[in-house]
Amino acid sequence: MKPTAVFRLALAGTRTDLARVALTALSAALAILAGLAALTVLAIPTPPATAGNENRWSEQYANQLLVEPGLRGGTAFALLLLVIPVLGLAGQCARLGAPARDRRLAALRLAGATPGQVTLVAMAETGLASLLGTLAGLAGYLAGHRLLHRPDAHGRLPLPTDVYPPTAGMAALVLGLPVVAALVTALMLRRVATTPFGVVRKVRTRGPWPWPGLLIILGLAAFAAFRPVGIWYDQRHSQPPLWLPPTLLVGGGLAAMIGVVTGTGWISHTAGRLLHRYTRRPAALLGARRLMADPWAGSRTFAALLAALIFGAGAAGFRAYFLAMVELDGRTGAGMPSPDDFYLGTMDLIDLAVAVAMTIAAGGLLVALVEGIIARRRAYAALVATGVPRGTLGRSILWQSLAPAVPAIAIALTVGLLLIRGALGSPSSGGFSQETCDASAALCSDPATRAQYVRTEWVPEMTMVPHVPVEQLAWLAAGALVAVLATAGVGLLFLRSSTAVEELRTT
Repeated sequence: MKPTAVFRLALAGTRTDLARVALTALSAALAILAGLAALTVLAIPTPPATAGNENRWSEQYANQLLVEPGLRGGTAFALLLLVIPVLGLAGQCARLGAPARDRRLAALRLAGATPGQVTLVAMAETGLASLLGTLAGLAGYLAGHRLLHRPDAHGRLPLPTDVYPPTAGMAALVLGLPVVAALVTALMLRRVATTPFGVVRKVRTRGPWPWPGLLIILGLAAFAAFRPVGIWYDQRHSQPPLWLPPTLLVGGGLAAMIGVVTGTGWISHTAGRLLHRYTRRPAALLGARRLMADPWAGSRTFAALLAALIFGAGAAGFRAYFLAMVELDGRTGAGMPSPDDFYLGTMDLIDLAVAVAMTIAAGGLLVALVEGIIARRRAYAALVATGVPRGTLGRSILWQSLAPAVPAIAIALTVGLLLIRGALGSPSSGGFSQETCDASAALCSDPATRAQYVRTEWVPEMTMVPHVPVEQLAWLAAGALVAVLATAGVGLLFLRSSTAVEELRTT
């Protein structure tokens, strides 16, 4: 199959296919904007230390997050956090109108295309849509770079519009995202057989195993080993390898996140079995059968939301650790900044990023729910035709959404908090002896008189256990549940039009 034919077939389709391409391109544009913003922050040069600038601050910026080199990593991390739910939204948008696309791919097989060529067409569709989005995002970034370059009265810039990321990094981001999207599409189609008679999915007959729990334990163990490994090297007066600390944190975080997301499949199947065993309500029974039939739908639907919750719980745990440090230094007189200091204000940036991420994830939930209702409209129409009230179907969809969401949200918040607790522990001070001179500065500085005024005292060790941020965790859980309920409520608006008797003739 020629490349021109692949591109023409990838861009063909109905208005639903055009909507899917447009939404996928929009998601890719949002992801590339967040990624380029993070690269721009990291590309800010750090000036050399001078007599008037010992801290090596970049004084050309008005925002302290950009001025101090030590704060730029956290700022870039907060921006990269927004990429995760956007990619989740892109994955949900790529499934929009899946039945019509399946029929189109089956028609290609009927016309003589091989399974590999059909997969290539699907990959090209996702890759081209993502490429259009990344190019549009790059154009918007360059335009915004010029329009937002507005120094204030003191010549300082509110944003880093005087620097650009490395060209190689920009090219890798703009071109790499479509390639990754196309490869993910091929991975998702590995269990799909496109035949001339339609699309056949290879469905597992048994339920999911709880093996993702091992990934969660591995991630928690990696974070818990972070401090002991550093202490072990300090006791031997050496430095750990440069790759070891990032591997423990990044690898452990990814393992825990993948474990939570993929573990939703086991949670869905278990919740469905329990509902099916103990409930007698028609709506709960319908929801239970749907959860048992497709337990992996929860992993696909809640992936971005759960990732945002893990980061949010981690940020809440870090804030509690910092407040414990403030309280400890206040008791020992070390003079730590007050809780209202700038550094606590920088943590609000992470909280804002988590809120935005949850909002974007809610959009992905809505797309997934509407797509599921439309894809199963023939089955819903058959149930309505046999006498099942639409209210019962609506309540079954609520059961299907909430039954896996509630335990998954609780696990995500717990894992996020435990990751930070394992890596940071509890702040402590003391446990050493110190000399105190009870005289004037002149007597204490004179070696001849200092000895008679110096006394040695033992400073007892004091440990401050960070409190559990119950209020923040409750707000995160409530926000996630509200997002699930709101998207389910909006999705139910499509239920009436999708359960008309005419839908029984849908092919």
